[in-house]
Amino acid sequence: MDEASQPRNSDGSTGKDGTKHQERIEETRPADNEHPSSNLAHRDGTPVSERSPQTGGSGGWWNRSQAVSWDWLTFAPVSTTAAEYFDVTESAINWLSTAFMFSFVAISPATIWTLNRSPKHSIIVASVLLLLGNWIRYAGTKAERGIFGLVMFGQILTGLAQPFVLAAPTRYSDLWFTESGRVSATAVASLANPFGGALAQLINPFLGSVPDIVLYVSIIATVATIPSLFIPAKPPTPPSASSEIPKVALVPSLKECLRSPPFYIVFVTFSVYVGSFNSFSSLLNQILYPYAYSEDEAGICGAILIVVGLVTAAVLSPVFDRTHAYLAGIKILCTFVALAYIALIWAPQTRGLAAPYALSAIEGAASFALLPISLETNGLSI
Repeated sequence: MDEASQPRNSDGSTGKDGTKHQERIEETRPADNEHPSSNLAHRDGTPVSERSPQTGGSGGWWNRSQAVSWDWLTFAPVSTTAAEYFDVTESAINWLSTAFMFSFVAISPATIWTLNRSPKHSIIVASVLLLLGNWIRYAGTKAERGIFGLVMFGQILTGLAQPFVLAAPTRYSDLWFTESGRVSATAVASLANPFGGALAQLINPFLGSVPDIVLYVSIIATVATIPSLFIPAKPPTPPSASSEIPKVALVPSLKECLRSPPFYIVFVTFSVYVGSFNSFSSLLNQILYPYAYSEDEAGICGAILIVVGLVTAAVLSPVFDRTHAYLAGIKILCTFVALAYIALIWAPQTRGLAAPYALSAIEGAASFALLPISLETNGLSI
């Protein structure tokens, strides 16, 4: 067969069997009544679903994401106590959470490059930064009268770890999961972060002194990094045909984003959505404190925000997986998010628990259900 008569791949080349690239992809696609990974098997003939490390990988990602969020809100639920311990203002304590978020922005270019190589590399970087940051924070709190500058440095290191965990769920689910389960997989990985925040809001006020709180959080973060040493870089067999399609290189993909109007729409709206939620979570204690709410009551309010959201996301994510009603879901959930934030302007003035708790539940339910479908549809729209 001469060169001109050979079938070509998408790049103009041909396969050894004389089939076109698109034809080979279609051959690997499951039938409509089959599970996308039902035909896949390891080299020894064992079906992928019987011994795939997906669950272990998701569990490891859940632990790290939870630990990162717990680091972020370590001091927020006990801001008054922490300010007294370090002999600083509550505004300085707020900067522990704010610096954590600025670290996210500063390290984002490195995060993009690392994730473009492999989620495994992202896991390793996050684990190292979490270990260093947590134990440096503990050293700062354990020193006589506390060394606030050292605590801030450790907080920044944990903040640098955050994007390596939070930006990876969609990349991880695309690599390890089938099309029918990616929204649910993304939900599991991404919603672990606010779950850690819920634990911080609920548990930290009862852990004792500031050094004790930081010690417990450091131990949890250390345990959470252990699975990172055992997660494979990629599955033995791709879970679906789309997982085998080569991804666009980093620089061309960035250029394409910058030329895409939908990218800027997604960037602005998602930034406002995430920023509003993070601000509310970080400052909840100080929002309620002037109206005679205690740290414990504020912590419970924050826990309601996140626990109700996690339950709602767990219920709705499989529904969106099956129905693919992403756009309708985004429109409805965004409406609830906006209305709840507006109502929360006046809720603390009631000086009762019903209004803040109920509105926090609504806010959490809408925000958490919105997160996984936003992450998935962002990639599609761009």
